[in-house]
Amino acid sequence: MTIETLSQETANTKCEELAALVARHTDGKGNGAHATAINPLAFTRECDTSKAIQGVSEPLLAIVVQGKKEVLLNEETYQYGVAQYLVVSMDLLMSACVVKATPEQPYLGFKLKLNPAQLCDIIAQTNPDIGKKESVRGWFISDASPLLIDCALRLTKLLDTPQDIPFLSPMIIREIYYRLLMGEQSEAVRQIATSGSNMQRIAEVIKQLKADFTKPLRVEDLALAANMSPASFHRHFKAVTSMSPLQYQKQLRLLTARQIMLAENLDATQAAYQVGYESTSQFSREYARMFGAPPIRDIERLRVA
Repeated sequence: MTIETLSQETANTKCEELAALVARHTDGKGNGAHATAINPLAFTRECDTSKAIQGVSEPLLAIVVQGKKEVLLNEETYQYGVAQYLVVSMDLLMSACVVKATPEQPYLGFKLKLNPAQLCDIIAQTNPDIGKKESVRGWFISDASPLLIDCALRLTKLLDTPQDIPFLSPMIIREIYYRLLMGEQSEAVRQIATSGSNMQRIAEVIKQLKADFTKPLRVEDLALAANMSPASFHRHFKAVTSMSPLQYQKQLRLLTARQIMLAENLDATQAAYQVGYESTSQFSREYARMFGAPPIRDIERLRVA
């Protein structure tokens, strides 16, 4: 038996133990994400396969401990299953759906919000040199090592001894960050919190885009904010997010319009103008292309669901 096979078997065994704990903490709570007494930690439980849910994902670590999930970023689709993890390094527009789950064997996930400031502190103490400067993608999927899953297991076990959480959880979360930084995707994790890295500069621009998404987009202004030429900015933005700045703004507008039509009972015309569209017909065309149905039909379908 090879070292790689033994490591995978150990990771799977630890995942089974973690799945039992996540199942216990989410039992009877229904589908969806469930917060815990440890602030950045949440669990996910889904008893059936689901349709893709689109939204803006914040920086996070997500480990699959039972079942299988699929993520879609623009036109790229990836699946990850037991003992694999997803890291999202910035606010990205993503879709996700569960592709393997049953009521008897639900999909179970371990989800931890990432704090760039804490990562930066660990980088400074390990190896401050980020090495290559080229942009890396703002998300990735990898196999979880037994050491990383063991950290997740120990953090989850703290929920049974709440008096230990304030003292021990920060240390275990710090160890999780260290394991990510020492893993095969260390470059991508390192760029999340490295000042001046292309990823961090793009992340800052994305914050600006999110704040001003209803305004007309000028790539030249965004490039200036990132301290890049327009051509360089466009290339790095696409390398990190898998889409152009214009695509990012468009998808953000359409997602926001969908949310406000659901929450505030607005019609398509009101929603279109509220998110920055000047043409209702253009809004309806682009909405149908993104969500598979015109606004009215899509919102009715969501309300029924």
